[in-house]
Amino acid sequence: MTRELKLLRVYDLGGDVQGYRVLVDRLWPRGLRKEALRLDRWAKEVAPSSELRKWFAHAEERFDAFAAAYRSELEGNPNAEAFTKEMAALLEKEDVLLLYAAKSPACNHAVVLRGWMLEQLGRREE
Repeated sequence: MTRELKLLRVYDLGGDVQGYRVLVDRLWPRGLRKEALRLDRWAKEVAPSSELRKWFAHAEERFDAFAAAYRSELEGNPNAEAFTKEMAALLEKEDVLLLYAAKSPACNHAVVLRGWMLEQLGRREE
């Protein structure tokens, strides 16, 4: 049975949340100690480039352009394909939690990454 690929903000993560924990931000979240997240993996290699992240600056009016540019980066990033395959194997056993620090649950790179990964895995939005 395939499990869920979930999104969760690091600041909303409770200790009782179960699943393989992957931070998908390039930068470490402010104000959090590494022990507090109990990460299984930090996947900096699939985060948006520094240039794209700085340009976007979480401006909602730029989200569509950001999403298109980030998807293009993912398509050209061999690490993204390997990461997706790794997560697919884990999804056979447990939920995978894509963790991010952005304030908006709808306007952030993790939303784009999850959608792209689901497409790569041939799965529909859950």
